[in-house]
Amino acid sequence: MHPPKHIPLRRCASCASQAPKRDLLRIVRTPDGALLLDARGKAAGRGAYLCKKPACWDFALKKDRLARAVKAELAPAQRAALLQALRLHAVEVAA
Repeated sequence: MHPPKHIPLRRCASCASQAPKRDLLRIVRTPDGALLLDARGKAAGRGAYLCKKPACWDFALKKDRLARAVKAELAPAQRAALLQALRLHAVEVAA
């Protein structure tokens, strides 16, 4: 009999709860400095994970927890674009 398959766990940058990697959303700072939502979880760059709860997104952006996690300053335009991408992804997941 085979041992159970290892499930990688990650921690939310906002609320610090642990969850399987597939249950979290990954935000990545690419080598050229752009921030984007990494739907596949395999993009190159410095990554951070967030829960799928909108309250976590707002908290992470307001308290600069996401900025610290990806080691980058977030301009207001970047914050707005990232929040819009997160909300759009949440609608896709719910559908």
